[in-house]
Amino acid sequence: MRKMRRGMTNRSAYAARINRVVDHIDAHLDAELDLRALARVARVSPWHFHRVFQAFTGETIAVRVRRRRLEVAAARLLASGDTALAVALGVGFGSPEVFTRAFRAYFGVTPTAWRRGGFRAWARRHRASIRKIRQSERKTYQETVRAFLQDGELWPAGRVARPSKKKGDAMEVKLQTIPKTRVAYLRHVGPYGGAGIAQAWQRFAAWCAEHGLMNPRRRMYGVCQDIPDVTPPEKCRYDACVEVDDRFVAQGEIGVETIAGGRYACAHFVGTSPEVRDAWDRFVSTWLPTSGYKPADGPALELYDTDFVVDEKTGAFNCWLCLPVNAT
Repeated sequence: MRKMRRGMTNRSAYAARINRVVDHIDAHLDAELDLRALARVARVSPWHFHRVFQAFTGETIAVRVRRRRLEVAAARLLASGDTALAVALGVGFGSPEVFTRAFRAYFGVTPTAWRRGGFRAWARRHRASIRKIRQSERKTYQETVRAFLQDGELWPAGRVARPSKKKGDAMEVKLQTIPKTRVAYLRHVGPYGGAGIAQAWQRFAAWCAEHGLMNPRRRMYGVCQDIPDVTPPEKCRYDACVEVDDRFVAQGEIGVETIAGGRYACAHFVGTSPEVRDAWDRFVSTWLPTSGYKPADGPALELYDTDFVVDEKTGAFNCWLCLPVNAT
């Protein structure tokens, strides 16, 4: 038994190191991101780190860096009015020619064509993949919800009233200033809206309860680190988070990160986990274009306030879908 625990601890420690490196890549896309530099972030020898990184992520470091540079560039081409050259330089490409070749090889269209509507075919393929995943995982999700509700100490159970809305009704959206917040997190990698996120929350809630972070209640967040219309479903990162103070120290696979403060447009959501993705789509496609705002750099959040409950019969819950925004 002692040997098994040691192995689990080692794997958790490596997972935490890999998460730090992945986050470092995203935060420094315009910098030199070679093997030795990233191995120093992980505090592992370069030779050993290369093997561990690929084992955990399914990608080599070079593939990861290039993919993230292109995905972030693709998002910025749509969200900002910056030139393709400015976007390219901002994510670490040295020239527009190199950027255009790499972009077309990955997305199948040039940056200009992507911005003019070429992104739609890419997004449709991703959305179709996610729908298939959700359908195949429906039974697993239902089993996970039942397990939630059987343990009242983890998730507060109650009745969640779904708002009576007609098709085409506007979403309830309000602007909020969310403060900079230090959080402990457990990371899940997989499709948004899939059963894996519900399972991650179940694990994380058990850990929070064990470490005294569920009583008294505090805000919890789901941090969507990737844009599902751009990033492949199996590579999307989701962090289940809880507020912690400066005394909390990362442990095992539980990391610490800071949610950037700022202005967010927040849409009220009531429903089940598989319905979250559709709500995000409706939020971005219907409210955002006529709002006078544009997406800002930074991940989208699911904010679970202290009044959060899970419906005892349906598994529905309430939260706010929060998108970082700037005025146009």
